[in-house]
Amino acid sequence: MELWNFWSFVIGVLVFYCTFIDSISASIQYIDQHLAGLKVIRKHHSLKAQAMSTTQGDLSSPTAMINLEDKPDHLLVLVHGIMGRCLLPSIAASSCNMYAKTFTGIDGAGRRLADEVTEVVKKADSLTKISFLAHSLGGLIARYAIAVLYTPNVFSDYPDDTYTNSEPSSPPNGGLIAGLEAINFITLATPHIGVRGKKQKIAPPIAPIFTGQTGSQLFLTDGDADKPPLLLRMASDCDEGKFLSALAAFRCRVLYANVSYDHMVGWCTSSIRREEELVKPTDGSLDGYEHIVNVEYCPPVLSESPNFPSEAAEAKEAAQNDPSTQNTVEYHEIMEDEMIRGLQRLGWTKVDVSFHSVLWPFFAHYNIQVKNERFHNAGAGVVSHVADTIKQSSPCIGVN
Repeated sequence: MELWNFWSFVIGVLVFYCTFIDSISASIQYIDQHLAGLKVIRKHHSLKAQAMSTTQGDLSSPTAMINLEDKPDHLLVLVHGIMGRCLLPSIAASSCNMYAKTFTGIDGAGRRLADEVTEVVKKADSLTKISFLAHSLGGLIARYAIAVLYTPNVFSDYPDDTYTNSEPSSPPNGGLIAGLEAINFITLATPHIGVRGKKQKIAPPIAPIFTGQTGSQLFLTDGDADKPPLLLRMASDCDEGKFLSALAAFRCRVLYANVSYDHMVGWCTSSIRREEELVKPTDGSLDGYEHIVNVEYCPPVLSESPNFPSEAAEAKEAAQNDPSTQNTVEYHEIMEDEMIRGLQRLGWTKVDVSFHSVLWPFFAHYNIQVKNERFHNAGAGVVSHVADTIKQSSPCIGVN
């Protein structure tokens, strides 16, 4: 049975890599089509911005220049997932985290993304606002990056929906990201509380073989046994970074989560919910947004900061040294509850997506971002909803 679990995991990982290679390219194009009317600037490999107009919805020509006097003021950062790249001929991808660089750890990838965003901001003096849109692993990379880019702003005109400063463990209101006002932080099918290999006993210890440091972090087995895993540290403010305060700086935080058929990222982790908090959605979709079955604003929950108790350290050591089903599940249950408690200290808009009625529902992880317009166009309604959320803010510069 263990041998069968091993090869099942290996095959699953290989299929995952092969299908994820072009993860973000088509979805960027699809989102661009829904953002017609906004002014967009694309960043090329040299980090030199080139102006393009989407007034007519035509993104194919890099020579369509906007009026330089009408400069965009809003930076939209698009972050791909594991092994991601962009293939659009007129839009060169940010090269800081392409392909195998996503295996080097969420923290390393996050710092590289932060550096790249900083370079873009330096070259565009018209910018005043910033937003992030990320898919899958890209959401965790973006969360680390914004903590690097965060600076407190006690004079913010837009107080966040976190607790007041009278609550000693709450993050401060306001703040800037890369020196800019933070507007939207949006993730699509992101494993915010990690991935759990329920029936794969040996998945956590062999994950680094295929996914490097990133795999250990996703399975919460990174670092020494007595040290909190990275994803737990990212659920609060700590010496490593003001992770919660950085998220609190955004006006809107939106989670898009697949209700079912996403065999890479489950409903709980992508919507930051416990099992008992999941509510079975209705069969119908929102008007105008096919396959979006529920939109709910979840206000912040008053609680203490997450911690790493002694029993968690013991469970982590057991999961690392003797990765049985019982040890792994026990450890993950402790950590998941702590991470959820930390992240629910902020208000979130949670958007549930269901592709149960489509011909190929098992492509849910790709449908949610229209990875390939031919095979995953079931997610058009989701992308339209994302685009309408972004449209509510001002004209954007897009960074892929």
